[in-house]
Amino acid sequence: MPKKTASRKPAAPRVLRGTVFITRQVHFNSAHRLYNPTKSQAWNTEQYGLCTNPHWHGHNYVLEVTVRGEPDAETGYIVDLSELKRILHRAVVDPCDHRNLNTDVDFLRDVIPSTENLVIAFWNEIAPLLPPAARLHQVRLYETPRNFADYRGPDDTR
Repeated sequence: MPKKTASRKPAAPRVLRGTVFITRQVHFNSAHRLYNPTKSQAWNTEQYGLCTNPHWHGHNYVLEVTVRGEPDAETGYIVDLSELKRILHRAVVDPCDHRNLNTDVDFLRDVIPSTENLVIAFWNEIAPLLPPAARLHQVRLYETPRNFADYRGPDDTR
């Protein structure tokens, strides 16, 4: 008669402890105009050059969003990256893609759409949508492959 082996419950998989930073990248295309309506066209031209063209200009933006947290004990995730992608599309890509940032995006109404202002505005749209375990660490926006801005939130003093 074969020897009976005791049935053992599988050991729980380990999830390592530590703060991890994960980044998701998305793309969108938008037009905008850098223009301060309280100033003259001459002032705007001096400040913004070709970027104040009254007929707009566009960019192929690349948005990188980094969240931080500790991996969940059951999933090993801070946040599922496909869920982070859905959040970024809802908060930024869907409202901004193939739109005029000056006229078509409600949360940018009356904001000069410089890269600096955009990263702050995007942070404000993304942060409330994240699950509690995923804390927003950085929003990076590439306006061109060589020009980008980073924002690390209102409490960052670095």
